Amino acid sequence: MMKLTMSLVLLINVGSVIAQPSIAELLELNNSIMSVSVELAGGDTGTGSGVVINNNYVATDCHVLINAKGVSIAKFGVAYQPVALKADWKHDLCLLKFDSLPFKSVPMRDSATLKYEEEVFTVSHPYHSQVPQPSYGNIKAIYPLDDSVIVRSSAQFAMGSSGGAMFDQHFNLIGITTFKSPGRQGYFYSLPVEWIKRLFDAPDLIKLNSDEVPFWGLPESQRPFFMQIVGPFQQEQWVELDQIVQAWLVKEPNNADAWYYLGVAAMGLKNSILAKQYLTKAITFNPRHLAAQIELTNIAINEGNKIEAEKLRDTVNNLDTDEAESLSLQIAKMAITPVKPRS
Repeated sequence: MMKLTMSLVLLINVGSVIAQPSIAELLELNNSIMSVSVELAGGDTGTGSGVVINNNYVATDCHVLINAKGVSIAKFGVAYQPVALKADWKHDLCLLKFDSLPFKSVPMRDSATLKYEEEVFTVSHPYHSQVPQPSYGNIKAIYPLDDSVIVRSSAQFAMGSSGGAMFDQHFNLIGITTFKSPGRQGYFYSLPVEWIKRLFDAPDLIKLNSDEVPFWGLPESQRPFFMQIVGPFQQEQWVELDQIVQAWLVKEPNNADAWYYLGVAAMGLKNSILAKQYLTKAITFNPRHLAAQIELTNIAINEGNKIEAEKLRDTVNNLDTDEAESLSLQIAKMAITPVKPRS
């Protein structure tokens, strides 16, 4: 598999308040989740995940398959060989075509209907697991890209989950788990179902070879802005973050996430007036932007404005009760020590 600077993906169970499907529901859904195995040059092997999207196709990530000598999927100890491949190498999305598969396909939901903080879960085969494993979280960001979106969620994943499925609470497929940013505080990204749908019209391929690099594996300066900001944000390089976001806003002036990160940069540069303006812009474009709501609450707390802090806290409570409870504790103390920005 490709060795690129961004980590390839899948799993970690995140518990507690996230609504979870029942064991029976997961077992039913697991029938549509496949383990993908590839034979590489030199006798090496690799694994990933896939999801059945109709009787003849399994969606997965191209980086699982690229330049492999052979590929198969497996379920209940039985292997199935594809007869062809449909590939979108640029977007890292591939469809394995089969003569017929005895597995139920999953319904797909349009990305345009997704909302920030919506509860989601992923299912995949991390770490060579024989049984599909779930991971739970929320949608944290939705980034426009190439006539669709990239979905970032807090449902974590690890090696082996590349090509896994992300579902909403009604078991609709809403994404293919694909890549994460480096480091412990990694961001987890999934590809949209729209790219799956348009791949059906692509020509059949019989070879797995390509030298095209996916968008997320390009040199840093050529990646989408939502990827370029992660390093400077997490390393608190506020000047660099500000510069990247300014360029981002030239391309996408109404992007709530761009305004959020500009506000965070302003906070880091000790300009609370600009920070409030930028963060307010973020929630104007997206009232469900939890991170921006939290930072505005933190500013009100640090300024000793209890009335404003409580008002903002109540808004946060509509999106995340745990975050609201944490803010309530801070409001009770009315601490004036600046709070570090959170993603």
